Amino acid sequence: MVLNRLERIKLLILDIDGVLTDGGIVYNDNAVETKVFCVKDGLGIRLLMEAGIDLCIITGRRSDALHHRCKNLGIDLIFDGIDNKAAIFDLVLDRTGVNAEETAFVGDDLPDLALMKKVGLSIAVADAHQIVLENADMVTSAKGGKGAVREVCETILKARGFWENILERYLSQQ
Repeated sequence: MVLNRLERIKLLILDIDGVLTDGGIVYNDNAVETKVFCVKDGLGIRLLMEAGIDLCIITGRRSDALHHRCKNLGIDLIFDGIDNKAAIFDLVLDRTGVNAEETAFVGDDLPDLALMKKVGLSIAVADAHQIVLENADMVTSAKGGKGAVREVCETILKARGFWENILERYLSQQ
């Protein structure tokens, strides 16, 4: 059951293009790559990290924009330029001290399938490739780069019992 798996999550692994972004890549006239990130996803990530849940990025592409965004959010565990995401999963587990059943991964396309099979909870964004959707334990209602990660973060926080305290903190601000 998905709820039981959500309750155990101590590490959330994210792909970038198509998950934290809408999958678009913009180059300016100087060949500098730009990505657009959803600020709502960012707050969800911060709330998750404040609750003690680790975050890791595993992505196939290299991008300065990614590193700037991760620095802004406080994400230190970044693996970019990775062709075989599943191959470094054991390294991620060693670095974080969690086991496979305590991990969730959000992906959107074919390079994500092998890692989806190794984690405790595999999640696809709403606009993921059909094969990814069929192989996911959970599918977001939001599309990649449009709040899907925020949805995942809130779902984990609710399942882990942290959500009410977070809401209370914001509701009680004067």
